[in-house]
Amino acid sequence: MRPPRRSLRSICVITSCLAAATLVACAQSDPADPTGSAGGSSSGDAGATGTGGNGAGAGTSGAGVAGTTGATGTAGTTGSGVAGTSGAGDAGTTGTTGTAGRGGTTGSAGTTGTAGSAGTTGAAGRGGATGSAGSTGAGGRGGSIGLGGSTGAAGRGGATGTGGTTGTAGTTGTGGTTGSGGAAAVDCSATIPTSGGTMHSGTSQGTAGTLSWSLWENGSGGSITTYTSTPAFSAAWGPNSGDFLARIGLQWGNGKAVSALGTVAAQYTETKSGSGGGYSYLGIYGWSTNPCIEWYIVDDSYNKMPVNPGNTTNKGMVTIDGGSYILYTRPTSGTGGSRCSGVSSWTQFYSVRTTARTCGQITISDHFAAWANAGMTLGSVLEASILVEVGGGTGSIDFPTATVTAM
Repeated sequence: MRPPRRSLRSICVITSCLAAATLVACAQSDPADPTGSAGGSSSGDAGATGTGGNGAGAGTSGAGVAGTTGATGTAGTTGSGVAGTSGAGDAGTTGTTGTAGRGGTTGSAGTTGTAGSAGTTGAAGRGGATGSAGSTGAGGRGGSIGLGGSTGAAGRGGATGTGGTTGTAGTTGTGGTTGSGGAAAVDCSATIPTSGGTMHSGTSQGTAGTLSWSLWENGSGGSITTYTSTPAFSAAWGPNSGDFLARIGLQWGNGKAVSALGTVAAQYTETKSGSGGGYSYLGIYGWSTNPCIEWYIVDDSYNKMPVNPGNTTNKGMVTIDGGSYILYTRPTSGTGGSRCSGVSSWTQFYSVRTTARTCGQITISDHFAAWANAGMTLGSVLEASILVEVGGGTGSIDFPTATVTAM
């Protein structure tokens, strides 16, 4: 708290008193106060509202202490009382700022669970052992081929009958058929059935099981025996048979493009006896139209291999099914007409194996491809059949296995 200030009036009084050293002069310093005494008049009230600060009347030499916060008292008209100095009230003590409450303790985060151990990768299973190729199943018989039309008297191949629907090929044994170039899984010791055969003689054609058969000769005395339950056949000819052809396989009516045939293959086993005249071909046979092509794949002959039909153009050599084949083309007019309507001269294609064989698989589609590469282009393929063709002699042949598939 600051000490109360003294008024100028009080200072004057005190000074005057000290200077004059008389009490009278001090008393006359406030003549307007009717109650003033020689000893000095008491001061007016220090104001009713002064707290603790009663203004002291000016004594002989004392000054009233101003109230701390009292209002200035109303002075007498001319009283000599010294107005009490309005004491400035002490400002209230500023309250101390409350202590900020402490933030609540932050809860500790839960312990992060440890990630589960990654499961170990199971050991890769070992690949199963590759099944053995196993004997090729019969391959399934192709669908029944419709009876061809009656063979024309001059037609070597006869008029093409409407081909029947080709049946679904049978399921092959474990491992499937051997691919191109591999050894065919054919039973080379198979024998011809002893029963269930039907013999056909003279120029004729028909179906046996799911395959189509055909017999053509420009003489007489030849025959073919077919089996409904087994893809097999036998053939025989005599001195009067002339040019003789017996075959069994697939026919495609008015023809199919090579690209639409899928993979065409044949499996065969053959046992021959007797003779085959001046020329003979054992293997695969067929025709195409647009262009008109008569084609052969020759695996064996009654003559020495490799045979050469004569008047041929060599188109190179290829290896198919483990053997080497010479490719030939040859122009011909045949001995009994073509299977192409209105065509009397046509071209023959040959694949002639350099060494003879009597059993195996012939991947016919591979020969088609080899011919195309050599510029020997087939048209729409009419048939693909296992064949025996002879140009005279007296003999016979058995094909205990004779099947052709396209898939």
